[in-house]
Order: sequence, then structure tokens, then C-alpha cells
Amino acid sequence: MVGDAILDPLTDTAGDPARGRAIVVNRQVGLCLLCHSGPFPEEKFQGDLAPNLAGTGLRWTQGQLRLRVVDARRINRDTMMPSYYRVDGLVRTAPAFRGKPILTAEQIEDVVAFLASLRD
Repeated sequence: MVGDAILDPLTDTAGDPARGRAIVVNRQVGLCLLCHSGPFPEEKFQGDLAPNLAGTGLRWTQGQLRLRVVDARRINRDTMMPSYYRVDGLVRTAPAFRGKPILTAEQIEDVVAFLASLRD
């Protein structure tokens, strides 16, 4: 971590924006639309508790996006956003999920690639 970013990708393989989009809109995997809205006209009942994802690629670098997905609490201690990749120091985690990240490193990179592509 450097400042407000994780500069290095978590994998050796570049993220795939199409797979990232599928994760963001999937209501069983990423659950992003529970809180966020965005340029997803086909998706009903998008959230309004967190920033709209439209234009995300203009607002933050890939490194900044990566940190926000991996562990948004590093930016804002009071955030409601879950830590999608951090597993240590979590206290309100169901036993079945303890020690396991919500998303894999590959999925994080896919989501970052997708969010970085949102330029409008």
C-alpha cells in the first residue's frame, strides 16, 4: 500500500472488465448493487447508500480502486463497505466465512479493470 492505493495488481494476469462487470451486477457474489448504483439500466433496485459507480475510472486510479475493494476501511474507518479481500482482524464474520476473502485475487482484479473502464 502506498498512500491511498495498492499499486501492484494482486495477480500476474490482467483483470477482465467483462468478468468484473458480471461480478459487480451479481447479487450473490459481489453484492455491489445492494449499496451502489451505476450505468446498469437492465438492473432494477440499485442501491443509494454509496457513491454511484458511473465515472469511477475518472475519479480514481486502478491502485486507488484496488485499495477500496480490498479494504475500504483503510480509507474510511467508518465505511459500511465490506473488506472484499482482507481476512485478518474482522470481528463480525460468520464462522463459515472466517479466514476466507469475499472475492479472490483474480475477481478483485476483474472488478478493478471494470471500474477503471467506467469513464462516463
